[in-house]
Amino acid sequence: MAGKDLRVELRSRVATNQVAPFALAVLVLFAFALDPNRGLLARATAGLFWVAVLLCTLLAVQRSFAMEAADSARDGLRLSGLDPAGIFLGKAAAVLVQLLVLEALLAVGIVVLYGSHLHGALLLLGSSSAATVGLAAAGTVYGMLAAGLRVRETLLPLLLLPVVAPVLLAATRSWEAALSGATADGNPWLQLLGVFAVVYLTVGVVAFGPLLEDA
Repeated sequence: MAGKDLRVELRSRVATNQVAPFALAVLVLFAFALDPNRGLLARATAGLFWVAVLLCTLLAVQRSFAMEAADSARDGLRLSGLDPAGIFLGKAAAVLVQLLVLEALLAVGIVVLYGSHLHGALLLLGSSSAATVGLAAAGTVYGMLAAGLRVRETLLPLLLLPVVAPVLLAATRSWEAALSGATADGNPWLQLLGVFAVVYLTVGVVAFGPLLEDA
């Protein structure tokens, strides 16, 4: 499932031609808005980075389920005999890979545009990995929940954004601690990100089957 979704993305190049430029445009707009106050821009770097990641998550999840919207492909998933938990993990893994690539691109963007210095590499990588797993898992769960509705494009943000607010908060605080050199302050936030990821992976494995049947 993950290989299928990633091959579709590689052939369509939606992530390359649309999502990645969108993410960089968000960073550029933030830079224009806050550039007169470089100190504020530097302090807000972590939050701006994760807001951009969150917006990219919405696009990646919508794209992931749009692929099954045409030609009754979702009915094919139901009839395929595949384990729903495996379908969930595959689709979440594909979203995860896309987000990690986009985060690497955004990290380069904040260094170039904001002049940030990426200290605390282990904390940055750990928090990014845990946060991205949580975003991909939660996004896949709520993406399937909204997939069968005609207003799914506008409903998905309303469902997902309040749920992932803890990820935005914890990832931002963890990155702030890493960028400031106070890595010990980021460990509790890293633990919170890990708990969120485990919870939504468990929810997805358990609930994806009924959601797939109802979509």
